[in-house]
Amino acid sequence: MPTRLKDFATAVVAVVEPEATALTVAQLMRQHHIGALVVVDAQDKTRPVGIVTDRDLVLSLMAEGLDPTLFTAGDIMSIELVVANAELDAMEAVQLMRTQRVRRLVLVDERGDLAGIVTMEDLLELLARELANLAAGVIGARDREFEYRH
Repeated sequence: MPTRLKDFATAVVAVVEPEATALTVAQLMRQHHIGALVVVDAQDKTRPVGIVTDRDLVLSLMAEGLDPTLFTAGDIMSIELVVANAELDAMEAVQLMRTQRVRRLVLVDERGDLAGIVTMEDLLELLARELANLAAGVIGARDREFEYRH
């Protein structure tokens, strides 16, 4: 049975509006111990319009010596947002992340409203569990054969 993104996605997503200062973005990331915030439409606060990452903060502002109180999430966010439906199979999500070269997928429902987020780390954790289960099966088969033959 396929594993759907909704089965392991983070459903409670930290969000920010485009007008929030970059300083506020950084403070929220620190407060929530996360590396990205989904930027939502200022009017329709459930519709994602971008994503801003800790890397965006570093490369767009800090490395340039710019004042984070003068720039907003909207100024530095990635607007080419890669979204996925929460029903998407995890292996299809791996393929999508690879082809789109992203570390995070923003999940949306059928209306386009924010439904969660899945990170590369989430998928790696899922794959590690599946590989551990497979290894346990291989070891069990070996042990069963050993018991049967002796």
